[in-house]
Amino acid sequence: MSKHLKTARVAQGTGTPPAVTEAVERLLAQVAEGGDKAVRELSIRFDGLDRDSYRLTDAEIAGCVASLTRQERADLEFAQEQIRNFAQAQRDTMLDLEIETLPGVVLGHRHIPVANVGCYVPGGQYPLLASAHMTVLTAKVAGCGRVITCAPPFRGQLASKIVAAQHLAGADEIYCLGGVQAIAAMGLGTETITAVDMLAGPGNAYVAEAKRLLFGRVGIDLFAGPTETLVIADDSVDAEIVATDLLGQAEHGPNSPAVLVTNSEKLARETLAEIARLLAILPTAGIAGKAWEDCGEIILCDSLDEMVAEADRIASEHVQVMTSDPDYFLEHLTNYGALFLGARTNVAFGDKVIGTNHTLPTLRAARYTGGLWVGKFLKTCTYQRILTDEAAASIGAIGSRLCHMEGFVGHAEQANIRVRRYGGRNVAYGAAVPAG
Repeated sequence: MSKHLKTARVAQGTGTPPAVTEAVERLLAQVAEGGDKAVRELSIRFDGLDRDSYRLTDAEIAGCVASLTRQERADLEFAQEQIRNFAQAQRDTMLDLEIETLPGVVLGHRHIPVANVGCYVPGGQYPLLASAHMTVLTAKVAGCGRVITCAPPFRGQLASKIVAAQHLAGADEIYCLGGVQAIAAMGLGTETITAVDMLAGPGNAYVAEAKRLLFGRVGIDLFAGPTETLVIADDSVDAEIVATDLLGQAEHGPNSPAVLVTNSEKLARETLAEIARLLAILPTAGIAGKAWEDCGEIILCDSLDEMVAEADRIASEHVQVMTSDPDYFLEHLTNYGALFLGARTNVAFGDKVIGTNHTLPTLRAARYTGGLWVGKFLKTCTYQRILTDEAAASIGAIGSRLCHMEGFVGHAEQANIRVRRYGGRNVAYGAAVPAG
C-alpha cells in the first residue's frame, strides 16, 4: 500500500478563481468593443509598450534574426529541424480514406488543415521561445494556410530571440502583444488583425482563461494549467539525478507540482536531502523551492503495479521513468501527457529540443486527451457518395424505417423520395418504406 513521505501543502485546484474570470471577461469585452484602440491601451497598461502598429515590420524581424549569434541560430535551427521532422512523420501517418462499404456505397474522410491559426508564445518570467517551434512550426507542417503569432515584449523591448524563433518557424504575421489583449486580438479580430479559427500555445492564468472563454467561438489546443512533473524511479538511479529533474521543472512557477513515485525508501529519503542541498545553490531556488514546499510530493509504493496505479491517478503532464525496466511503464501506463523513458533523457529535452511537442495536458486532463501535435491542426472530415440506383434505394428503404422509429417524418421523406425515384417503388408520402 502506498504512503506519502512528503505531502503537498497546497492542493491543485482545477477551477479558475472568479476574480480572474471576471477580469478576463472585462478585457475581452474591451477589445471586442474597442478593437485596435483597446489593444493599444491594454498593451500600454500591462506591457508598457506603445506602438502605432503592433505587427512587426520585415526590418524589425530581420533585425531580431540578425541579433542571434551563429551558435544561437544553429541551435534554434537544430531544435526546429527535430520538431519539424517528428511532426512530419506524425502527419504522414494520417492518411485520407475511401472505402466501398457496400456495393455502390462509398465512404471516406479527409484531413483538412485549419485555415487560420493564432499562436501565443509566453515571455513573462522566461522568454519561452521553444513555444514558437511547438505551435507555429507544427501548424505549418499541418498545412495551415495562415499562422500568426503573438509574444509580449521582454523587459520593455522586442523579445528578439522569440521573434527570431517565430520567423524561422514560418510565421506569416508576428505581433508584439502579450496577455489577454493578444488572445483577444487573435481570437476576436480587430480592424487590422483578421480573426483566427484556432488558438494555440501556453500562457499564464489570464491567458489560459481568455482561451477558455473564447473556446467555441474559436478552437483551442488545450486547457492549460501550471507545469507538472512526475518522476518514477527505483534504486537503479541516485538521488542527485532525481532531485535535479524534480527541481528542473519546479522552477517553472511556485504552483508547479513535482512528484516522486518510488519503491525505494532509501532513494526517497536521499532525494529529500539532495533537494535541500541543491536548493542552496540553484539560482532559481526562490521559485523552485516554493513549488517544492507547497506542491512537492514523495510517494512510496510496494510494487510496480502500485507505482503504475499512482502515476495513472496523478495523470501528470510530464512523466519521467528512471527504473531498471522503463518499458514496463510504457506498456502499462495510460494517463500521461508525455513519457520520458530512461535516465538518459529528461523533460527539458522534450521542452526544448528533442522533437516531441511540449504543449501537454495538465490538471489531470491526460485522462482524456494527449498533447498538441500536428493532428490538432487538422479537421478529419467525412464524405459519402452512392454510385448506383440500387444502392440508393436499398439504403433509402432501411433509412426510411429507422427515421420513423425516431419520429422524424421529414427525415424519412428524404429517404422515401430516393426510393421512389431510384427504386421505382410507390411509397405513400409520410409513410415508412415497407420491408421486402
